[in-house]
Amino acid sequence: MDDKRRRARVQGAWAAPPATTSRSHLPQTPGQAWRRKQLPDREFVFKEPQLVVRTVPEPRVIEEGVHEISLSPTGVSRVCLYPGFVDLKEADWILERLCQDVPWKQRMGIKEDITYPQPRLTAWYGELPYTYSRITMEPNPHWHPVLCTLKSRIEENTGHTFNSLLCNLYRDEKDSVDWHSDDEPSLGSCPVIASLSFGATRTFEMRKKPPPEENGDYTYVERVKIPLDHGTLLIMEGATQADWQHRVPKEYHSREPRVNLTFRTIYPDPRGAPGDGTCPQGCH
Repeated sequence: MDDKRRRARVQGAWAAPPATTSRSHLPQTPGQAWRRKQLPDREFVFKEPQLVVRTVPEPRVIEEGVHEISLSPTGVSRVCLYPGFVDLKEADWILERLCQDVPWKQRMGIKEDITYPQPRLTAWYGELPYTYSRITMEPNPHWHPVLCTLKSRIEENTGHTFNSLLCNLYRDEKDSVDWHSDDEPSLGSCPVIASLSFGATRTFEMRKKPPPEENGDYTYVERVKIPLDHGTLLIMEGATQADWQHRVPKEYHSREPRVNLTFRTIYPDPRGAPGDGTCPQGCH
């Protein structure tokens, strides 16, 4: 074979085959396939975001009987209301004696490092001192006979026992006590408070403590109102002090004097106070 034929055969072996089609055989991306599809006509409609509307709950008015007002991991919060626990004639006599004989005193309160006269008069009975809101009530073991009688009567009817008493005298509609809980360490966990009222009817208000996500905002919490009449006994027990606050607000209309006796148990060493953080049943 001559040189010309050999060169021609080698060149033909390395020549590229002719193109058979203009369509690419490379793999297609999803974007290319999507562009070939015909999308249906759609109208865009803007919708305003829906706002969550929260309403302030109406206060629940408590009447005679036993009421479980909430349930939480701490336990059941329970209030027991007994109107006429002391009949009217006896209640009138007791009110007069207490107003005259109890050593009432206006003490100075402390709030946010500001000292102010408390808008009510108070007195303390018990073998041990009692400290609340940075105020210490000194021991006073000299119980008035009327108070001893009332303490025994409450213990017999409720099955609870008490060793101390905080007395409050609301002289008129301007006297009050602000939101608080009776949750001092000296009271132990889940304390029982027996509140006996004499004199003018005042409204006892309660509000549930908000969950952590509310950041201390009480706007939307549950609320309770309890009118406390002459001779009425109110028992607060279970998780009430852990989960609720209470107050007696000022009134817009004229009010006669009111005496409120709050029986409780004080422990000498809060570390030895009974209770494991859960609250037992009660209200007999």
